[in-house]
Amino acid sequence: MMATIEKVAEVDAVVGEGPMWDAASGKLLWTDIHTGKLFSYDPSVDRYETIHSGFNVGGFAVNRQGGLAACIWNGVVLWKSDDEWVRIVDETFEGDPLKFNDVTADPEGRIFGGCYLGDRPGKLYRIDTDGSVRTVEEGVGCSNGMGYSPDLKTMYYTDSVVRTIYAYDYDRKTGDIGKRRVFVRLADSEGVPDGMTVDAEGFVWTALWFGGCIVRFDPDGKEERRIHLPAYQTSSVMFGGKDLTDIYVTTASFLISSGTPLDPTGYDWNGYTNGYRGGGLFRIRQDIRGVEEFQSDFAWPKK
Repeated sequence: MMATIEKVAEVDAVVGEGPMWDAASGKLLWTDIHTGKLFSYDPSVDRYETIHSGFNVGGFAVNRQGGLAACIWNGVVLWKSDDEWVRIVDETFEGDPLKFNDVTADPEGRIFGGCYLGDRPGKLYRIDTDGSVRTVEEGVGCSNGMGYSPDLKTMYYTDSVVRTIYAYDYDRKTGDIGKRRVFVRLADSEGVPDGMTVDAEGFVWTALWFGGCIVRFDPDGKEERRIHLPAYQTSSVMFGGKDLTDIYVTTASFLISSGTPLDPTGYDWNGYTNGYRGGGLFRIRQDIRGVEEFQSDFAWPKK
């Protein structure tokens, strides 16, 4: 595969995440979770800008009824600008804080969003289009990337702490997911699977935090290729561009000390500490086609 890699924006993101291609505007949107910012990159003029500064956005979806549905560190909001936004889901659910980390919309406009609680197990929630919340998975270490097979019969979900991407039977009509099974489990010597997407051929792409690369797995979970980038902390991956053949990769500058359960065995900690961990947005131009991500479908409250 012929591919060219370039950094298209340097925003020094502490935890750059959640890239989303907005086909209507022709722009790539992404978040810095830890600094409470959203960014926009317009490839037609090769320019990026900060479009939000305030609450921390753990993940978001383009919303069919306008703006973005942003899953933040204390609930869910609909957002059009920092002067026009409204909360649609409260800060907690059944006594647990809704501190989101990575989300995805499904074909019917619902949102699946995982919460990371640090010192205790997190959960995966489904937010239906009426704003109701349902717990669909528990005992999660660190909730991360999600996606769907092209036939919409399988949903993928990443738990970074156990270095595993799971697959679930998925019911489009109800939004229910079945019993999980292991799709890919990475070795301790690898990086940590983070954000992900699925291409038009049904291959799963994941960004490896610590790994400095993105990896493509076939529908049976076998590695098909990996593309290395000049950043240690590649955090998420998304297709974009007019033909959905550009791959955008977010990275993170956050410095993690060794001695955590996520440490890859035999890791180059000196290079990691003193080299370029990340913070910029990269674009890979190649010939594999992605699919347009689904949009959420939440109604703005009437004034």
